Amino acid sequence: MSAKYDYIIVGSGLFGAICAYELKRAGKSVLVLEKRTHVGGNCYTENKRNIHVHRYGPHIFHTNEKWIWDYINQFAEFNDFKNTPIANYKGELHSLPFNMWTFNKIWGVTSPKEAMEIIESQKFQGKITNLKEQAISLVGRDVYEMLIEGYTEKQWGKKCTELPPSIIKRIPVRFNWDNNYFNDKYQGIPIGGYTQIFNKLLDGINVYLDCDYLSEKEYWDEKAGHIIYTGPIDEYFEYKYGDLEYRSLYWRDSDMYHDDNFQGNAIVNYTDATTPFTRTIEHKHFDNQNQKGTIVSWEYPDNYVRGKIPYYPINDDKNNELYKKYKTESLGLKNVTFGGRLAEYKYYDMHQIIASALKKVKDILENSK
Repeated sequence: MSAKYDYIIVGSGLFGAICAYELKRAGKSVLVLEKRTHVGGNCYTENKRNIHVHRYGPHIFHTNEKWIWDYINQFAEFNDFKNTPIANYKGELHSLPFNMWTFNKIWGVTSPKEAMEIIESQKFQGKITNLKEQAISLVGRDVYEMLIEGYTEKQWGKKCTELPPSIIKRIPVRFNWDNNYFNDKYQGIPIGGYTQIFNKLLDGINVYLDCDYLSEKEYWDEKAGHIIYTGPIDEYFEYKYGDLEYRSLYWRDSDMYHDDNFQGNAIVNYTDATTPFTRTIEHKHFDNQNQKGTIVSWEYPDNYVRGKIPYYPINDDKNNELYKKYKTESLGLKNVTFGGRLAEYKYYDMHQIIASALKKVKDILENSK
Protein backbone atom coordinates (compact mmCIF):
# COMPACT_ATOMS: atom_id res chain seq x y z
CA MET A 1 0.00 0.00 0.00
CA SER A 2 1.60 3.25 -1.13
CA ALA A 3 -1.15 5.75 -0.28
CA LYS A 4 -0.45 8.22 2.50
CA TYR A 5 -3.36 9.21 4.70
CA ASP A 6 -3.84 12.46 6.56
CA TYR A 7 -5.11 10.44 9.53
CA ILE A 8 -4.94 6.82 10.55
CA ILE A 9 -7.37 6.02 13.34
CA VAL A 10 -6.66 2.99 15.49
CA GLY A 11 -9.97 1.55 16.67
CA SER A 12 -13.50 1.76 15.26
CA GLY A 13 -15.38 2.21 18.53
CA LEU A 14 -17.49 5.31 19.12
CA PHE A 15 -14.53 7.65 19.65
CA GLY A 16 -12.61 6.44 16.62
CA ALA A 17 -15.63 6.23 14.32
CA ILE A 18 -16.77 9.76 15.13
CA CYS A 19 -13.26 11.11 14.60
CA ALA A 20 -13.14 9.34 11.23
CA TYR A 21 -16.53 10.70 10.19
CA GLU A 22 -15.77 14.29 11.17
CA LEU A 23 -12.30 14.30 9.61
CA LYS A 24 -13.68 12.93 6.34
CA ARG A 25 -16.33 15.66 6.41
CA ALA A 26 -13.49 18.17 6.76
CA GLY A 27 -11.96 16.83 3.54
CA LYS A 28 -9.21 14.77 5.12
CA SER A 29 -8.09 11.33 3.92
CA VAL A 30 -8.73 8.76 6.63
CA LEU A 31 -7.93 5.09 7.24
CA VAL A 32 -9.36 3.11 10.17
CA LEU A 33 -7.54 0.08 11.59
CA GLU A 34 -9.63 -2.27 13.71
CA LYS A 35 -8.16 -5.16 15.69
CA ARG A 36 -11.46 -7.04 15.92
CA THR A 37 -13.36 -8.60 13.04
CA HIS A 38 -16.15 -6.02 13.20
CA VAL A 39 -16.59 -2.28 13.68
CA GLY A 40 -18.27 -0.64 16.65
CA GLY A 41 -16.03 -1.62 19.56
CA ASN A 42 -18.02 -2.57 22.65
CA CYS A 43 -21.16 -0.95 21.22
CA TYR A 44 -21.37 -3.61 18.52
CA THR A 45 -24.76 -5.31 18.20
CA GLU A 46 -25.17 -8.62 16.42
CA ASN A 47 -28.39 -9.44 14.58
CA LYS A 48 -29.49 -12.97 15.53
CA ARG A 49 -32.98 -13.94 14.36
CA ASN A 50 -33.89 -10.21 14.26
CA ILE A 51 -32.91 -9.81 17.91
CA HIS A 52 -30.15 -7.23 18.29
CA VAL A 53 -27.73 -8.77 20.75
CA HIS A 54 -25.54 -6.34 22.72
CA ARG A 55 -22.45 -8.47 22.21
CA TYR A 56 -20.31 -6.71 24.84
CA GLY A 57 -22.95 -5.90 27.42
CA PRO A 58 -25.93 -3.52 27.56
CA HIS A 59 -25.56 -0.06 26.06
CA ILE A 60 -28.35 2.40 26.83
CA PHE A 61 -27.86 5.84 25.35
CA HIS A 62 -28.68 8.73 27.70
CA THR A 63 -27.83 12.42 27.84
CA ASN A 64 -29.16 15.75 29.06
CA GLU A 65 -27.54 17.55 26.12
CA LYS A 66 -29.94 18.07 23.21
CA TRP A 67 -27.10 18.72 20.78
CA ILE A 68 -25.56 15.33 21.57
CA TRP A 69 -28.96 13.64 21.23
CA ASP A 70 -29.53 15.36 17.88
CA TYR A 71 -26.05 14.36 16.73
CA ILE A 72 -26.46 10.64 17.34
CA ASN A 73 -30.01 10.66 15.95
CA GLN A 74 -28.57 11.56 12.53
CA PHE A 75 -27.50 7.96 12.19
CA ALA A 76 -30.44 5.97 13.55
CA GLU A 77 -33.97 6.31 14.85
CA PHE A 78 -34.02 5.78 18.62
CA ASN A 79 -36.82 4.25 20.67
CA ASP A 80 -37.81 5.48 24.13
CA PHE A 81 -36.27 2.60 26.12
CA LYS A 82 -35.78 3.35 29.81
CA ASN A 83 -33.36 1.29 31.87
CA THR A 84 -35.26 -0.24 34.81
CA PRO A 85 -33.02 -3.03 36.10
CA ILE A 86 -34.09 -5.45 38.82
CA ALA A 87 -31.95 -6.76 41.67
CA ASN A 88 -32.26 -10.42 42.59
CA TYR A 89 -31.00 -11.15 46.10
CA LYS A 90 -31.30 -14.86 46.89
CA GLY A 91 -34.56 -15.04 44.96
CA GLU A 92 -36.04 -11.81 46.33
CA LEU A 93 -36.56 -9.09 43.72
CA HIS A 94 -35.84 -5.44 44.42
CA SER A 95 -35.97 -2.26 42.41
CA LEU A 96 -32.89 -0.61 40.98
CA PRO A 97 -32.06 2.22 41.22
CA PHE A 98 -32.47 2.42 44.98
CA ASN A 99 -35.78 4.14 45.52
CA MET A 100 -38.96 3.93 47.57
CA TRP A 101 -39.83 0.54 46.07
CA THR A 102 -36.49 -0.76 47.36
CA PHE A 103 -36.89 0.78 50.79
CA ASN A 104 -40.49 -0.43 51.08
CA LYS A 105 -39.50 -4.02 50.23
CA ILE A 106 -36.60 -4.08 52.73
CA TRP A 107 -37.95 -1.95 55.60
CA GLY A 108 -41.71 -1.75 54.99
CA VAL A 109 -41.62 2.06 54.92
CA THR A 110 -44.06 4.02 52.76
CA SER A 111 -42.78 7.59 53.06
CA PRO A 112 -39.49 9.26 52.11
CA LYS A 113 -39.19 10.59 55.69
CA GLU A 114 -39.23 7.07 57.13
CA ALA A 115 -36.63 5.86 54.63
CA MET A 116 -34.36 8.83 55.30
CA GLU A 117 -34.56 8.27 59.04
CA ILE A 118 -33.49 4.62 58.73
CA ILE A 119 -30.62 5.51 56.40
CA GLU A 120 -29.53 8.28 58.77
CA SER A 121 -29.50 5.81 61.68
CA GLN A 122 -27.33 3.37 59.70
CA LYS A 123 -24.97 5.86 58.03
CA PHE A 124 -21.23 5.54 58.28
CA GLN A 125 -19.85 8.22 60.56
CA GLY A 126 -16.41 9.52 59.78
CA LYS A 127 -14.17 10.33 56.86
CA ILE A 128 -15.07 8.27 53.79
CA THR A 129 -12.04 6.42 52.40
CA ASN A 130 -13.50 3.48 50.46
CA LEU A 131 -16.53 2.18 48.58
CA LYS A 132 -18.08 0.42 51.57
CA GLU A 133 -18.11 3.57 53.65
CA GLN A 134 -19.46 5.60 50.74
CA ALA A 135 -22.26 3.11 50.03
CA ILE A 136 -23.40 2.86 53.65
CA SER A 137 -23.45 6.66 53.81
CA LEU A 138 -25.74 6.74 50.77
CA VAL A 139 -28.22 3.94 51.48
CA GLY A 140 -27.54 2.49 54.93
CA ARG A 141 -26.06 -0.84 56.03
CA ASP A 142 -29.06 -3.08 55.17
CA VAL A 143 -29.24 -2.06 51.51
CA TYR A 144 -25.45 -2.19 51.25
CA GLU A 145 -25.23 -5.75 52.56
CA MET A 146 -28.10 -7.06 50.40
CA LEU A 147 -27.77 -5.19 47.13
CA ILE A 148 -24.25 -3.71 46.88
CA GLU A 149 -21.55 -5.69 48.67
CA GLY A 150 -21.82 -9.09 46.94
CA TYR A 151 -22.41 -7.67 43.46
CA THR A 152 -19.60 -5.13 43.72
CA GLU A 153 -17.01 -7.57 45.04
CA LYS A 154 -17.87 -10.03 42.26
CA GLN A 155 -17.72 -7.30 39.66
CA TRP A 156 -14.38 -5.84 40.71
CA GLY A 157 -12.66 -8.87 42.22
CA LYS A 158 -11.75 -6.81 45.28
CA LYS A 159 -13.21 -6.18 48.70
CA CYS A 160 -15.35 -3.06 48.91
CA THR A 161 -12.93 -1.70 51.48
CA GLU A 162 -10.20 -1.86 48.79
CA LEU A 163 -12.17 0.06 46.16
CA PRO A 164 -12.32 3.86 45.80
CA PRO A 165 -15.53 5.58 46.91
CA SER A 166 -15.92 7.22 43.49
CA ILE A 167 -17.21 3.97 41.95
CA ILE A 168 -20.45 3.96 43.95
CA LYS A 169 -21.28 7.62 43.27
CA ARG A 170 -22.63 6.63 39.83
CA ILE A 171 -25.51 4.67 41.41
CA PRO A 172 -28.63 6.84 41.79
CA VAL A 173 -30.54 6.97 45.08
CA ARG A 174 -34.06 8.39 45.02
CA PHE A 175 -36.73 9.04 47.59
CA ASN A 176 -39.56 8.57 45.10
CA TRP A 177 -41.12 5.66 43.19
CA ASP A 178 -39.35 6.29 39.87
CA ASN A 179 -37.71 3.11 38.50
CA ASN A 180 -35.87 4.85 35.64
CA TYR A 181 -32.18 4.24 36.33
CA PHE A 182 -31.00 7.39 34.56
CA ASN A 183 -32.09 10.95 35.24
CA ASP A 184 -31.27 12.20 31.75
CA LYS A 185 -33.85 13.95 29.60
CA TYR A 186 -32.99 12.00 26.44
CA GLN A 187 -32.82 8.21 26.60
CA GLY A 188 -33.19 5.33 24.20
CA ILE A 189 -31.69 2.61 22.05
CA PRO A 190 -31.38 2.67 18.24
CA ILE A 191 -34.15 0.69 16.59
CA GLY A 192 -32.28 -2.04 14.76
CA GLY A 193 -29.19 -1.93 17.00
CA TYR A 194 -25.99 0.09 17.20
CA THR A 195 -23.99 -1.43 14.36
CA GLN A 196 -25.93 0.54 11.74
CA ILE A 197 -24.62 3.76 13.32
CA PHE A 198 -21.02 2.68 12.81
CA ASN A 199 -21.71 1.58 9.24
CA LYS A 200 -22.98 5.09 8.51
CA LEU A 201 -20.18 6.85 10.38
CA LEU A 202 -17.59 4.87 8.43
CA ASP A 203 -19.34 4.92 5.05
CA GLY A 204 -16.83 5.77 2.31
CA ILE A 205 -13.84 5.34 4.65
CA ASN A 206 -11.29 2.57 4.24
CA VAL A 207 -11.53 0.22 7.22
CA TYR A 208 -9.14 -2.69 7.74
CA LEU A 209 -10.58 -5.31 10.08
CA ASP A 210 -8.58 -7.91 11.97
CA CYS A 211 -5.62 -5.53 11.81
CA ASP A 212 -3.29 -5.12 14.77
CA TYR A 213 -1.73 -1.65 14.46
CA LEU A 214 0.82 -2.18 17.22
CA SER A 215 2.25 -5.31 15.61
CA GLU A 216 3.20 -3.21 12.55
CA LYS A 217 3.42 0.19 14.17
CA GLU A 218 6.37 1.56 12.20
CA TYR A 219 4.77 0.56 8.90
CA TRP A 220 1.48 2.29 9.66
CA ASP A 221 3.11 5.36 11.20
CA GLU A 222 4.93 5.96 7.91
CA LYS A 223 1.57 5.97 6.09
CA ALA A 224 -0.03 8.61 8.31
CA GLY A 225 0.37 12.30 8.78
CA HIS A 226 -1.27 11.88 12.16
CA ILE A 227 -2.31 8.89 14.28
CA ILE A 228 -5.42 8.88 16.48
CA TYR A 229 -4.98 6.01 18.92
CA THR A 230 -7.90 4.63 20.95
CA GLY A 231 -6.36 1.44 22.34
CA PRO A 232 -4.81 0.81 25.77
CA ILE A 233 -2.22 3.47 26.47
CA ASP A 234 0.07 1.12 28.42
CA GLU A 235 0.16 -1.29 25.49
CA TYR A 236 1.11 1.55 23.12
CA PHE A 237 4.19 2.23 25.22
CA GLU A 238 4.99 -1.49 25.54
CA TYR A 239 4.10 -1.48 29.25
CA LYS A 240 7.35 0.31 30.04
CA TYR A 241 6.03 1.58 33.39
CA GLY A 242 3.95 -1.50 34.14
CA ASP A 243 0.43 -2.78 33.40
CA LEU A 244 -2.63 -0.69 34.17
CA GLU A 245 -5.30 -2.75 35.93
CA TYR A 246 -8.69 -3.47 34.40
CA ARG A 247 -11.63 -5.71 35.07
CA SER A 248 -12.76 -7.95 32.23
CA LEU A 249 -16.02 -9.80 31.45
CA TYR A 250 -17.33 -12.78 29.56
CA TRP A 251 -20.79 -14.06 28.65
CA ARG A 252 -22.57 -17.37 28.30
CA ASP A 253 -25.52 -17.20 25.90
CA SER A 254 -28.70 -19.17 25.51
CA ASP A 255 -30.65 -18.96 22.26
CA MET A 256 -34.20 -19.90 23.25
CA TYR A 257 -36.30 -20.67 20.21
CA HIS A 258 -39.47 -21.67 22.05
CA ASP A 259 -39.53 -19.13 24.89
CA ASP A 260 -40.65 -15.62 23.95
CA ASN A 261 -40.03 -14.03 27.35
CA PHE A 262 -37.46 -15.40 29.81
CA GLN A 263 -37.34 -12.80 32.61
CA GLY A 264 -39.71 -9.98 31.61
CA ASN A 265 -36.98 -7.34 31.78
CA ALA A 266 -33.82 -6.40 29.90
CA ILE A 267 -31.46 -6.60 32.90
CA VAL A 268 -31.56 -8.50 36.19
CA ASN A 269 -28.63 -8.05 38.60
CA TYR A 270 -27.72 -10.90 40.97
CA THR A 271 -26.44 -9.20 44.08
CA ASP A 272 -25.54 -12.09 46.41
CA ALA A 273 -21.91 -13.16 46.70
CA THR A 274 -22.41 -16.84 45.85
CA THR A 275 -24.10 -16.57 42.44
CA PRO A 276 -21.12 -16.60 40.05
CA PHE A 277 -22.59 -14.27 37.43
CA THR A 278 -23.46 -10.62 38.02
CA ARG A 279 -26.46 -10.20 35.72
CA THR A 280 -28.65 -11.69 33.04
CA ILE A 281 -29.46 -9.72 29.90
CA GLU A 282 -32.50 -10.52 27.76
CA HIS A 283 -31.71 -8.62 24.59
CA LYS A 284 -35.10 -8.48 22.90
CA HIS A 285 -36.42 -6.13 25.62
CA PHE A 286 -34.05 -3.39 24.39
CA ASP A 287 -35.81 -3.21 21.03
CA ASN A 288 -38.88 -5.44 21.26
CA GLN A 289 -40.53 -5.89 17.90
CA ASN A 290 -42.38 -9.11 18.79
CA GLN A 291 -39.54 -11.32 17.62
CA LYS A 292 -40.07 -15.04 18.09
CA GLY A 293 -37.97 -16.70 20.76
CA THR A 294 -35.44 -14.89 22.91
CA ILE A 295 -31.71 -14.65 23.57
CA VAL A 296 -30.30 -14.35 27.09
CA SER A 297 -26.72 -13.66 28.17
CA TRP A 298 -25.30 -14.49 31.58
CA GLU A 299 -22.58 -11.96 32.39
CA TYR A 300 -19.55 -13.07 34.42
CA PRO A 301 -16.78 -10.86 35.81
CA ASP A 302 -13.29 -11.93 34.87
CA ASN A 303 -9.72 -11.20 35.88
CA TYR A 304 -7.96 -9.14 33.24
CA VAL A 305 -4.66 -10.23 31.76
CA ARG A 306 -3.01 -9.15 28.52
CA GLY A 307 -4.92 -10.51 25.58
CA LYS A 308 -8.35 -10.24 27.16
CA ILE A 309 -10.66 -7.29 26.49
CA PRO A 310 -10.21 -4.56 29.12
CA TYR A 311 -13.64 -3.25 30.16
CA TYR A 312 -13.40 -1.26 33.36
CA PRO A 313 -10.33 0.71 34.47
CA ILE A 314 -9.59 0.31 38.17
CA ASN A 315 -9.08 3.96 39.01
CA ASP A 316 -7.52 3.63 42.43
CA ASP A 317 -4.59 5.78 43.51
CA LYS A 318 -1.96 3.27 42.39
CA ASN A 319 -3.33 2.95 38.85
CA ASN A 320 -4.04 6.65 38.47
CA GLU A 321 -0.43 7.43 39.35
CA LEU A 322 0.76 4.87 36.82
CA TYR A 323 -1.51 6.36 34.16
CA LYS A 324 -0.01 9.79 34.77
CA LYS A 325 3.37 8.45 33.66
CA TYR A 326 1.90 7.21 30.39
CA LYS A 327 -0.06 10.44 29.97
CA THR A 328 3.12 12.50 30.36
CA GLU A 329 4.87 10.30 27.81
CA SER A 330 1.98 10.70 25.34
CA LEU A 331 2.13 14.49 25.51
CA GLY A 332 5.63 14.36 24.08
CA LEU A 333 4.45 12.78 20.81
CA LYS A 334 3.78 15.44 18.20
CA ASN A 335 1.67 13.56 15.65
CA VAL A 336 -0.21 11.12 17.87
CA THR A 337 -3.50 11.87 19.62
CA PHE A 338 -4.78 9.60 22.39
CA GLY A 339 -8.51 9.47 22.99
CA GLY A 340 -11.28 7.29 24.38
CA ARG A 341 -11.77 5.06 27.37
CA LEU A 342 -8.67 2.88 26.99
CA ALA A 343 -6.27 5.56 25.79
CA GLU A 344 -7.33 7.90 28.60
CA TYR A 345 -7.80 5.18 31.24
CA LYS A 346 -11.18 6.62 32.12
CA TYR A 347 -14.74 5.33 32.25
CA TYR A 348 -16.87 7.14 29.68
CA ASP A 349 -20.58 6.90 28.93
CA MET A 350 -21.48 7.09 25.25
CA HIS A 351 -22.64 10.69 25.33
CA GLN A 352 -19.37 11.69 26.98
CA ILE A 353 -17.40 9.88 24.27
CA ILE A 354 -19.26 11.82 21.57
CA ALA A 355 -18.52 15.16 23.23
CA SER A 356 -14.87 14.21 23.75
CA ALA A 357 -14.37 13.01 20.17
CA LEU A 358 -15.95 16.11 18.64
CA LYS A 359 -13.80 18.39 20.80
CA LYS A 360 -10.68 16.40 19.95
CA VAL A 361 -11.34 16.67 16.21
CA LYS A 362 -11.95 20.39 16.52
CA ASP A 363 -8.65 20.82 18.37
CA ILE A 364 -6.77 18.67 15.86
CA LEU A 365 -8.10 20.62 12.86
CA GLU A 366 -7.38 23.99 14.47
CA ASN A 367 -3.83 22.94 15.35
CA SER A 368 -3.19 21.72 11.82
CA LYS A 369 -3.92 25.09 10.21
